[in-house]
Amino acid sequence: MNNQVDIANIDAMPPKLPLLQMFRIGLFQMGLGIMSLLIAGLLNRLMINELIIPATLAAGFIAMPLFVSPTRVWFGQTSDAKTIFGTHRSGYVWVGAVVFALAAFLTTQVMWQLGRSVHEVGWNGITYAWAIFLGVMFAIYGMAISFSSTPFAALLVDISDEEERSKLVGIVWSMLMVGIVIGAIAVSKLLPCTGAPPSEVSIYANGDRLAQLQKAINSVFTIIPIAVVGLSFLATYGIEQKYSRYKLRVAQNNILNATTSEENLSLGRALRVLTASKQTGLFFSFLLMMTIGIFMQDAIMEPFGGAVFGMSICATTQLNAAFGTGTLIGLSSSGFLIIPRLGKENSTKLGCYLVAASCALLLISGLIQKTVALQVALALFGFASGITTSGALSLMLDLTAAETAGTFIGAWGLSQAIARGIATLFGGIVLDVGKKIFSNSTYAYSFVFVCEAAVMIIAVSLLSRVNVQEFRTDAKQAIAAVFSNEID
Repeated sequence: MNNQVDIANIDAMPPKLPLLQMFRIGLFQMGLGIMSLLIAGLLNRLMINELIIPATLAAGFIAMPLFVSPTRVWFGQTSDAKTIFGTHRSGYVWVGAVVFALAAFLTTQVMWQLGRSVHEVGWNGITYAWAIFLGVMFAIYGMAISFSSTPFAALLVDISDEEERSKLVGIVWSMLMVGIVIGAIAVSKLLPCTGAPPSEVSIYANGDRLAQLQKAINSVFTIIPIAVVGLSFLATYGIEQKYSRYKLRVAQNNILNATTSEENLSLGRALRVLTASKQTGLFFSFLLMMTIGIFMQDAIMEPFGGAVFGMSICATTQLNAAFGTGTLIGLSSSGFLIIPRLGKENSTKLGCYLVAASCALLLISGLIQKTVALQVALALFGFASGITTSGALSLMLDLTAAETAGTFIGAWGLSQAIARGIATLFGGIVLDVGKKIFSNSTYAYSFVFVCEAAVMIIAVSLLSRVNVQEFRTDAKQAIAAVFSNEID
């Protein structure tokens, strides 16, 4: 009977995913790249430069979608248990896409109201209420992204076998960066590339310029999200029904208790897993500092271009194309050229040093105020980030025992999202501190880059203390102890 079931299951096995379909599925991730450009690359510039909202508060808003990322654990569990439109994954992707598109537009409208209140009445109760409302809208947007992207990530597992999964993930990840580059070009075409450079006065003081800018921005947040929703449907329609192995795997494997610990992973448990032993704690500390060092400039780069270089909103949006192109080159070259020659640990250290050097170049570009120097520095920053990320993730996979790899990677993914949020918020805080210390905008932004470079040097020192052999020996036992203690 068992043999008959096995034969039936083999006959029912869905076909392998063709290469063309992998690129088609990547269109969803490309759409997420475009949306991240709108939120983290456009709204932060508007809030800091045009609406004169404190950088700490603006960075907090931009980081909010990352701080609500623990909801993705629940969304992932829900997509396993319940279907939408008869699917375990695709329906969630579609609903989430529609919601985050609507949320992005409504968030922009609340942002305008906050800017108006800051200009007309200052920071009083009404303004604080608008600020809280805006924070809630960013949180809703973040939850919608998680509602859509978490089942999408599960879909990648469902439709692929182990031997082809790395290729699928590589294509989809690259499409994210392609989305950032395409988004930067598309948004710059929809926005006016002329106009007065940013000043210390709110744009609400200039009615004509305000009306022109509001019309252009509202148009961008209407056209682009609708296009991204279309990409979400195009990327996933019919894929799950034809290629998914989810139901077959569930039917064949009732031994799902082995993955229960990962599926029920909370942020608290993730932190306990990542600090379970000296070596796991050291490596997690390195990953935390690395993430902060890479993403600390996330919320302040476009405002830097506006405040120091006098660039228009259109021009600062195009800066993301230089960063995204550099990241793509860094990710691809590290896997084929750098890591095979230098090794994972040395490649990761090289990436960290290059990030620190990029921060120095960003500082120099601000002092000489040459746009070309800024673009070169950002391209190098992206290249260095690609090497660092690729090396660190490869090292993490090697350092973790196979039996605990899923748990460790799940914990890292959850914690990394929080670390990115902290990095973004920290960038805004450091910028505001820099503005208090220095009256010159160039020096205030340079203060952020100095701190960022220092964080990357600390990351290298932490990585140097990681003992690979000790990690492999202790990690599995320490993580198992965390779960056994919870059971007790």
